[in-house]
This record gives sequence, C-alpha cells and structure tokens, in this order.
Amino acid sequence: MIEYRSIRVGLLGAGSVGSQVARLLLEHGDELAHRIGARIELVGIAVRDLEARRDVDLPRELLTTDADELIIGSDIVIELMGGLEPARTLVLKAIAAGADVVTGNKALLATHGPELYAAAEQVGAQLSYEAAVAGAIPIIRPLRESLAGDRIERILGIVNGTTNFILDRMDTTGASLEDALATATELGYAEADPTADIGGYDAAQKAAILASIAFHTSVPVEAVHREGITGVTAEQVESARRAGFVVKLLAICERLVDAETGEEGVSARVYPALVPREHPLGAVRGANNAVFVEASAAGPLMFYGAGAGGVQTASAVLGDLVAIARRHVVGGPGTAESTHAEMPVFEIGRITTRYAITLEVADEPGVLERIAHVFAEHDVSVEQLQQTVSEGSERATLVIGTHQATESALAETVASLAENPVVVSVASVLRVEGAL
Repeated sequence: MIEYRSIRVGLLGAGSVGSQVARLLLEHGDELAHRIGARIELVGIAVRDLEARRDVDLPRELLTTDADELIIGSDIVIELMGGLEPARTLVLKAIAAGADVVTGNKALLATHGPELYAAAEQVGAQLSYEAAVAGAIPIIRPLRESLAGDRIERILGIVNGTTNFILDRMDTTGASLEDALATATELGYAEADPTADIGGYDAAQKAAILASIAFHTSVPVEAVHREGITGVTAEQVESARRAGFVVKLLAICERLVDAETGEEGVSARVYPALVPREHPLGAVRGANNAVFVEASAAGPLMFYGAGAGGVQTASAVLGDLVAIARRHVVGGPGTAESTHAEMPVFEIGRITTRYAITLEVADEPGVLERIAHVFAEHDVSVEQLQQTVSEGSERATLVIGTHQATESALAETVASLAENPVVVSVASVLRVEGAL
C-alpha cells in the first residue's frame, strides 16, 4: 500500500456543482491519489446555511459557515459560490494565505480577473478556471497552453445552453420565444429569472474571458458588445430556416486590423446571428455548448459538449484540481496569465460583418431603385435580394443580404431605410456569421 502525503482542499459552496465536486472527491479519493502522487483531503465545505437541502448527502462534519478559517487551513481552495462578493474577498484571502485557487465563477473573472491574476502572480500561486466557460468542455486550458504558441484569429462560441435550447426549440418546433422559454424553465434549463441568459449577460462574461486568453489582452466585460435574444421572433427563425440558416446566440472574439488606420485590435461581442446550417455550430442542438476556434497554424478547431450541469461542470473543476495538486507534488510556481499584448478593444462599429435585412415596403414602381440608392449612399453592396408580394396586398416583403461592410456603415444603412417613405417597416435585422 503506497503512503501518500496529503494536500488539504477547502471547498467554498455546495450548490449543484460544489456538491458534486465534494461527492467525487470523497468517492474517488484513492484513484485521484494514484494520478496525483498525493492524497486529496477535503478538509471542509463552507456554506451559508448548514441545514439547507442539497443534491448530495454530504458528511455533516465537513460543513462550516466559517470560510475564513477553512481558507487558512487549506493548500488549495475551490470557489464555487458564484457572484462577486464575498467570492472576490475570499479568493484574494486564499491567494494571500498561500493557497492555489480553482474557480468556476465567470462573473468574478470577467469583472475582477486582472486583480486576481496579479495577486496570484505576485505570490506564485495558481489560479485555474476551466469550469468558468462552457461547463465540461475543455477550452480554457487549450487556449492557455496548447495554442499558446499559435496565433488565434477568431473564436465563435455557443456558450449559453439556455439560449441555445430556446433557439433550437424555436427552429425545430416553430415555437415562439415565450413558449420555448417556458419549456426551458419547466425542464430546468432556465432560471426563474432568465435575464442573465436571454439578455446575453452570461455569454458576454464568457466572451470577455475567452478574448482575454486568446489575444493575451485584458478585455473587460464592459467592453463586450452585448445583445440578447429577446427580440428574436418565430418569423425570423422560420425565415432563416427556409434560407438555409439557423439563429444562434454567438460569443465572437476576433483579431482585427482597422482598415483606415492599420491599427491592430480585438473585438468581443455577443448577439444573435444567422449561421449556415452546414457550419459545425449550426448543428449544435439542445442545451449543448460549442466553441469554434480559428487559429493561424492549427486551422479550425471545434470543442463541443455539455455546457452546464452539476456533475459535468464538476469534471472541469476536478481537472484543474488534479493539475494544481500535481504541481504541489513536483514544485514550482503557478502559471501566470499572459496579457502582455494589451491590444485595444475595438467598439462594435469597427467590425466587418454582413446583414440580412427584411423590409416591408410599398408595392409600387420605383421602390427597388430607391432602396438600392440607400445602400449605395452608405457604400454597402447588396449580395442577394428576394421579393415577395402577397396577392391583393399593397405591400411587398424584401429580404436583402449584404456583402461584408463595417458595422457602422450597415447600421447607418438600416437607420436610413427606416426613415425612407417607401419602407413601411424594418421587420428584421440579423448579422450573418460563420460563412464557410
């Protein structure tokens, strides 16, 4: 029987993920010890309420409400409380006390990441956070390590399972957003207050984290352009389906060069977009997540799997824990964050994209000419146009697909169209992403 030294682990939080992490540590301790060369000793679990019902029956003697005391007695601290405070304060205390930290807290990293990274680097501690983006899918470590020597050009990600479930249901059943959201809530995919998901806030936090790693640049969440799916209609989804597209909420992180100034920068943005059905992201169904990486040398890479779930996300937490614990065995400082490039973060108007615009217009002579004139005024060229006229109606429907242009030019074009007297309404505007 091999005798292993013990590495003390303190767990902050025993929710759906934290309770599964505790269960796996207790059930698979021997197996983990063989992998690490040291025994993981779960010394305590800090919770707000000792009597709260939990997904897993945890040993009562491990539960405590004294997070500070638990931190002091731990070599590695796992933070799964969520939210900004007291999570930020406790993580900083853990680092200051000489502990390494594993966290799955996307909001904390997106808001206070640079402060936490600097604190960890100053003392040689390791801060790992694979579980913060895309649940069980390994994407943080590949970006930080496997692709660290490559030049990442672009990331397209479906990183919120709730919105993907909703949009997928709208696509496959014809349901309205409201009905699809109700189903997601009933099945447990959506919270009672779904604002963070359908408003794009959750995806924006993850986009900030991905962009910071991919481009070695601090990208604050406030710099991420955010649009949710609340304006997506069943008619838009059906129109996309007929045209060979699917609507997805995308987190897009991109390396850009400003055409006018030659300045290199990055863009991070979240919005619903049309994705070709034959694109790998177009086939991501249900509540799954996927991240599509375009790298200069490695080429296109796809990471796909469960983006949420207690036991699935616990897998990512334990992966970080094992890696950190191995470092405790062999020695050496933690891996610091690489943000030395510090490129500027471009605002949305400087990106280049394509639009699909649906207009309701008067059915009269000269309309197409006047519409074309609006596009020409803003140096936006039309790639394709479809016109539908209902019998007996005085209106026509135009679906216009543009060539690539700057976001600012496309937005100005749409604004001018809305003011044009021959345009009854701008029924739909969606960006087109992921062209193969």
